[in-house]
Amino acid sequence: MSLTAREKKQFRQIAHHLDAVIIVGEQGVSDGVIAETERALADHELIKVKLNLVERTDRKSAAAQLADACGAALVHSIGKVIVLYRHNPKANPKLSNVLRYA
Repeated sequence: MSLTAREKKQFRQIAHHLDAVIIVGEQGVSDGVIAETERALADHELIKVKLNLVERTDRKSAAAQLADACGAALVHSIGKVIVLYRHNPKANPKLSNVLRYA
């Protein structure tokens, strides 16, 4: 999934005020983390994920692995926090961060 520069900018603005809903620990991306990320993306469409990994290369590969496993677009990555987006055509307006803040 690829996003335009305008979409990425809009999603970064929305995500700025969000808290991380998924935290990836030292064990990396596991099946449980992927399942919970899938659930969060289905509900919220746009989420923040905190990667508690020491090495920068580990964080970069974990971010790419998680985005690929969930079919999401990596909107932004800064430090230990990444922002993921996956469109949900049947999104609940009360839960979707995109619909609530756009």
